[in-house]
Amino acid sequence: MGAVKSKRVPRAVREQQMMDAAVLTFARRGYRAASMDEIAEVAGVSKPLVYLYLNSKEELFSAVVRRESAALVEAVTAAVEAGGPADRQLWSGLTGFFAHTAERPDGWAVLHQQARTHGEPFAREVAAMRAEIVDFVTGLIGAAAKEAGCAGELAEREVAGLAHALVGAAESLAEWANVRTDEGTSGEREHPAAKDTAATLMNFAWAGLGRLMGGERWTPGGRAQCAGRTEAGVPGRAAE
Repeated sequence: MGAVKSKRVPRAVREQQMMDAAVLTFARRGYRAASMDEIAEVAGVSKPLVYLYLNSKEELFSAVVRRESAALVEAVTAAVEAGGPADRQLWSGLTGFFAHTAERPDGWAVLHQQARTHGEPFAREVAAMRAEIVDFVTGLIGAAAKEAGCAGELAEREVAGLAHALVGAAESLAEWANVRTDEGTSGEREHPAAKDTAATLMNFAWAGLGRLMGGERWTPGGRAQCAGRTEAGVPGRAAE
């Protein structure tokens, strides 16, 4: 009998296997400590094959960062309830963000911990991804301000600052949520549900935004009201 030929794995599939192995290795070992030998072993291929497909450790890490960044942005945008009120769009987008980072904690660790701390070009890739998400959130806050009738009272820079603050809070909360602290019955640890985590941030941020858009502002000397708002800080009719 002739020798049975093994089925050849398509190049695209093989590359994804190597990148999956790289994500796991970079997340758990760190960029500097991770070796191409270890990545090849995890992927079940030879080290020369990793170099043949992905050239170098630096290029492999860049490819991993690009892939994980694109996947995160896609997960957030796909989760958004298009056409809904601004708060529902933001909540659904946050739910998509927390679900994705919980499902792919190694990918999130590469983006949030490794890529941001090892300089160019890795940090630039993450910054571009973050800017895309901040732009999306800025649009939602701007739309909410317009709906509330206070778009003129929230300057463009202030809206952008609020968006940056909200995205930063989401990143920090994802780090907290992915630290598994509750022991399950199987002995494994469990994370909080993505919807619960998103609701936590909405309760913290959106309630404050609602008061701001209702005309109430914090000042060092006490509460101040925007023009055209009632004293209770809810939308009101300006004096005629």
